[in-house]
Amino acid sequence: MLKPNMNYADLKDSYLFYNISQKIASYLEAHPGARLLRLGIGDVTLPLCEAVIGALKGAVDDQAAAETFHGYMPECGAPFLREAIAEHYRSRGVNISTDEVFVSSGASDELGDILDLFDRGNTALVIEPAYPAYVDANVMAGRKIIHVPSGEENGFLPAPPDASADGEDAVADIIYICSPNNPTGAVFGRELLKKWVDFANENGSVIIFDAAYEAFIEDASLPRSIFEIEGAKTCAIEICSLSKTAGFTGTRLGYTVIPKALSRCGMNLNAMWVRNRTTKTNGVSYIIQKGGAAVFTPEGREQIEANINYYKQNARILTEALDKAGVHYFGGRNAPYIWLRCPCGADSWSFFDFLLNEGQIVGTPGSGFGSCGEGWFRFSTFGSRNDTEEAAKRLARLIPNFKP
Repeated sequence: MLKPNMNYADLKDSYLFYNISQKIASYLEAHPGARLLRLGIGDVTLPLCEAVIGALKGAVDDQAAAETFHGYMPECGAPFLREAIAEHYRSRGVNISTDEVFVSSGASDELGDILDLFDRGNTALVIEPAYPAYVDANVMAGRKIIHVPSGEENGFLPAPPDASADGEDAVADIIYICSPNNPTGAVFGRELLKKWVDFANENGSVIIFDAAYEAFIEDASLPRSIFEIEGAKTCAIEICSLSKTAGFTGTRLGYTVIPKALSRCGMNLNAMWVRNRTTKTNGVSYIIQKGGAAVFTPEGREQIEANINYYKQNARILTEALDKAGVHYFGGRNAPYIWLRCPCGADSWSFFDFLLNEGQIVGTPGSGFGSCGEGWFRFSTFGSRNDTEEAAKRLARLIPNFKP
């Protein structure tokens, strides 16, 4: 009899968004026609910019003529897009070669697929609160997880563990860093990120740097890529997304950077990923890649920046309301998420119920991002302007009257 992957039995129930959907369904059943203000999901609401739409339409037309038709694309990405991404890095002072860039169908897919590079006996370090997939993908592979808690005391930006003091349990093979962070909105500074890079190099670890929200960083002193940090090319893989940067949540496109200098145990991880992609994929659609290339044109950059500024204004609207209500929070600047402490010491699900029932506002309970998230709550700034403004008015009115 076939034996399935028994590691799936070790997964915790994925109850967060299921519970949210159930609570919403119950509320709407009792209050038909109610207008809910959805600030929970991290999906964008603005359409793709004109430059991208034009490129997508042109690519569709290419597929209609034999002279310009494209079938299978190069598994690691079309040269025109790989070069555009590499040039984008160079324009920011990071020297990346074209063959260090790999085009993907999105950061979420790549975060799971990239684990093919690592032995299942490796350990994975996850800074929590965290995007749940970091933990789940490694549990599926049977890896030991090292949970590093973060909190208000360190701004949700912990330093590397002291391996000499904490013993073998402090040294992980795979290290996850998300900056700007989902869910906390915290952003690593250069000095602290350098400590993690040094830690990884000293211990032979590899950092998986999730840069899905780097486009929201407006403080020039903060790194938008881990490769701005000296030593990162020998210990890091960077995974990026066009979902939040350019609205590709529905079209699915991202990219990964694996430096050719990154090797472990005599194996070069860049060459390994070439072998993986040429074995396991047939490449990303020509049409989607042409749309992606338009993101990196001057007009594309200008247009997506306007969209990003729209979401940043949403963040300002919400944080002003929280300031008026006396709520302590992280994020909202340099990040598209606002991570707030639940008022009056409430647990995150009690605060969720209060906002839903009294304000018709939907957010995300922090406990869904790990035990460190209990007592905290996440708002997304990707909603419409009308919903954001109305939610801000209701929050300013409701929170001072909240009693758990």
